[in-house]
Amino acid sequence: MIKASYVLLFVILLTILLWGLNNALLKTGSTPAKRNRILLLTLIGILSWLTLQFFVWNTGFYYDLSLPPRIPLFMVFPVFLFTFLFLNRDRNHKVLSAIPIALPIAIQSFRAVIEVLFYFTFLNNILPVQVTFEGSNYDVLIGLSAIVMAVYANRTNSSRKILLIWNVIGILVVLFAAFIFITSFYLPTIWGNSGIPLEFNQFPYLLLPTFLMPFAVFLHALSIIQLTRKPKE
Repeated sequence: MIKASYVLLFVILLTILLWGLNNALLKTGSTPAKRNRILLLTLIGILSWLTLQFFVWNTGFYYDLSLPPRIPLFMVFPVFLFTFLFLNRDRNHKVLSAIPIALPIAIQSFRAVIEVLFYFTFLNNILPVQVTFEGSNYDVLIGLSAIVMAVYANRTNSSRKILLIWNVIGILVVLFAAFIFITSFYLPTIWGNSGIPLEFNQFPYLLLPTFLMPFAVFLHALSIIQLTRKPKE
């Protein structure tokens, strides 16, 4: 049931991503052929990345917990790099203007769902307590505040500075959560327990570093770009 929940969350987020992209393309007047091509390429790109990671995992590559850490270097870093290069290159693209400012903020509420999944995964002895909200992971606060901030973003007198600060805090919280996970894998003694068991180092749990966590950073980066664009757009 827990494994199915991770997969379900991934499917829901992927659906929301494609839905939001389709709506933005519609607003920009893209032809049906162009819209379908972009959506298909996006879907193929994401599924190809996950398929690649699955085959690499199947070789046992990620079961080696020696340093340098393979999971952040070969799972997390490439997606972060792609996010930075892609959004920075296309920061002035008209599609970004067509995405409501409140949307990427509201979607961040999925992080509260992830924290609930982490907690039940912990109860099943697959995760240590420090990666949950009972431990040192405060990501649930960003997830819960996302709806409030999205409502605020829809107000005509909302402050972009406040929204920017929230996004920056959100990124810092993601990075701290990543630090907790990485150290729980590779340096568990600093937490006073045996860390994350290898049972978590498999699919569908690996959707966390390959999609879910990078997706949160992608949404923050997208939101920051929208909020720092010139008013003329």
